[in-house]
Amino acid sequence: MALAEVSGEVMKYSRWKATYGIFRAAVQALALLGALASADARTLQLVAFGDSLTAGYGLKAGVRFPEVLEREGYDVKVINAGVSGDTAEDGLARFDWSVPEGTDALIVELGANDMLRGMAVDGAKQALSAILEKARQAHIPTLLAGMRAAPNFGPDYRGAYDQLFPELARRYGVALYPFFLDGVAADPKLNQPDGLHPNAEGVKIVVARMLPSVEALLTKLK
Repeated sequence: MALAEVSGEVMKYSRWKATYGIFRAAVQALALLGALASADARTLQLVAFGDSLTAGYGLKAGVRFPEVLEREGYDVKVINAGVSGDTAEDGLARFDWSVPEGTDALIVELGANDMLRGMAVDGAKQALSAILEKARQAHIPTLLAGMRAAPNFGPDYRGAYDQLFPELARRYGVALYPFFLDGVAADPKLNQPDGLHPNAEGVKIVVARMLPSVEALLTKLK
């Protein structure tokens, strides 16, 4: 084969190799974009971890807090991990199976029953601290939903209890929604006959008021 012919073949091979390289890079880029799009399209798992306020005590299916929140139009599955009557310590005892692996975000709504039973604030603090530490170790963005002491408790108890949630939020660097029942507490039209649990209309208000905080929580996942 003449030198010119050899040179021509080499040039053809070089062009083919360059074209193949570009094609392969393009295929890899498309595959990566597809994987990212698939990840973005994945339904997020938001666990609402709480007591009867989360569980939906006295309410029919479809109008409980996690269900109403889920219908706000986001591609998020809100898992109802509420258990009526739970104290903060009860919640801690079931954290590992209530907040499963793969949880993307967490709302912690516990501590109301501790207050209603007049339990020591330090006990609730220790249990909630352990819950928030577990969430931190699992790298789960968390929104802490606070509560306020009922007016029939003395000023010392009310002062200690009302500072509990802001203090924990600062310590663990989590988002705080100061009062879960904001806009609903003590309004007979928005509560069930027991005066403690929101009715269906009350739940709508709870969700509407908390929604900006939940949206901010979900933006941390992007």
